[in-house]
Amino acid sequence: MTSTTPAAPALTDADFHRLSQAVLAQVEATVDRWLDDDVVDIDSHRTGGLLELSMPGGSKIVLNTQPPLHEIWLAARAGGHHYRFVDGAWRDTRDGSEFFAALSQHASAQAGLALRFDAP
Repeated sequence: MTSTTPAAPALTDADFHRLSQAVLAQVEATVDRWLDDDVVDIDSHRTGGLLELSMPGGSKIVLNTQPPLHEIWLAARAGGHHYRFVDGAWRDTRDGSEFFAALSQHASAQAGLALRFDAP
């Protein structure tokens, strides 16, 4: 299988850490806001570079940073995806789709209502 995502310029480990942690923090902040605003009951649990979202109905979405590869992995009921930082956005290594759009799609499907995550 050939990747449609262009090769990413090399990130430093520090840049990867900063960028990937900003992604996890943004996802957590969004979930917390939805909980505060009574939009949807999603439980989040973070341990280092792993963020687990427990969705209504018992399904999960797991986000995991992969420092050696400089990737963020997303595992959802519909499948798993790997993302690399390319041209200012996290892009799927297979189809080039953007991370927050894909996360929004998976979360919406698993929660049963339209949910939107935005990039930090």
